[in-house]
Amino acid sequence: MVGMGRVESEAITKPSSSSSASSSPATTTSTSVTETVNGSHDFKITGYSLSKGTGIGKYIASGTFMVGGYSWAIYFYPDGKSIEDNSTYVSLFIALASEGTDVRALFELTLIDQSGKGRHKVHSHFGRALESGPYTLKYRGSMWGYKRFFKRTALETSDYLKDDCLQVHCCVGVVRSRTEGPKTYAIPLPPSNIGLHFGQLLESGKGTDVNFEVDGEIFAAHKLVLAARSPVFRAQLYGPMKDQNTEHIKIEDMEAPVFKALIHFIYWDVLPDMEELTGLNSKWASTLMSQHMLAAADRYGLDRLRLLCEANLCEEVAINTIATTLALAEQHHCFQLKSVCLKFVAMPENLRAVMQTDGFDYLRESCPHVLTELLEYVARVSEHSGIASKLGNEVILDGGDVNGRRVKQRL
Repeated sequence: MVGMGRVESEAITKPSSSSSASSSPATTTSTSVTETVNGSHDFKITGYSLSKGTGIGKYIASGTFMVGGYSWAIYFYPDGKSIEDNSTYVSLFIALASEGTDVRALFELTLIDQSGKGRHKVHSHFGRALESGPYTLKYRGSMWGYKRFFKRTALETSDYLKDDCLQVHCCVGVVRSRTEGPKTYAIPLPPSNIGLHFGQLLESGKGTDVNFEVDGEIFAAHKLVLAARSPVFRAQLYGPMKDQNTEHIKIEDMEAPVFKALIHFIYWDVLPDMEELTGLNSKWASTLMSQHMLAAADRYGLDRLRLLCEANLCEEVAINTIATTLALAEQHHCFQLKSVCLKFVAMPENLRAVMQTDGFDYLRESCPHVLTELLEYVARVSEHSGIASKLGNEVILDGGDVNGRRVKQRL
């Protein structure tokens, strides 16, 4: 919830004339709560170039989506909404698509940077004070947005347009108010334990109907549980292209401890103890397992596990593993992890040491285009630290010095 405000009021009941003079007045309380009911929608616009020329005021509409009990839609005007702008700008609006009067809401429109650099164009009410409060839509068809959202010539040469496609992310927060009285009950609710129950089912081995062979080890599981949790397992076990033998499946290109951790997460919905799993008590072993787990999560469509591993790797940056983590982030589209890695490597006290690792060789060979982005980060850091000339005279990003001599690779 966003923008919650509370106003407390007290109602004091005076004693009747028959009450004792020494008795205290009864006091009751209530609380006014104002908050937003939030929702979001992603709108992909393909064939942008073909939409031009439809005419000023003509729009492309998203599908409708519900937030706070109202229907909403995104309107994109490729030739602009305003005649006086003469198609110089594209326009972008959020519209109330259902019946309603005086609907108060917060809005956010984001044009996605499709280069992976995260430089999105954002216009937002959220997270800041609004002088006149939330925006009010008077009736169906009322809009909020920008007639001059983006200059068309700039848009068509930007990273926001890729493969003739634009991506818009919209957030709506409908303002709601209510009054809360005192609660007359207190029922403690325990946390969900569904993960515990499924985990105990796995440990019991009861009802298993599929075996996986990984590096010579056998792991028993339940098809329905795997299919419910992973779209890849669902296709492999029940889809039209399912494996011929769905009772015994051999897994290639994965180590047994990684697959064991994957199955553990599918049932328990938490990561296993990495030290217990690997038998090693070191940050390096934990990082290595998180790297393998991230790749496995992406392979089997386990988005939450992938994000958990990405978060762990962001916390575990180190000289000897950062280059392989950066390559992994690029290959599996982990943009926040990639940004953390680039910033770490670009620091002058880290760059030379990272370049002397075997992982840097792997990064250069598997993701050469990442080095270009790394150069940009190095340049930014250099501008602020004043070490540009010194760094440029000593080392370059292919692992050699400026005279072409190879820098010895060390782990």
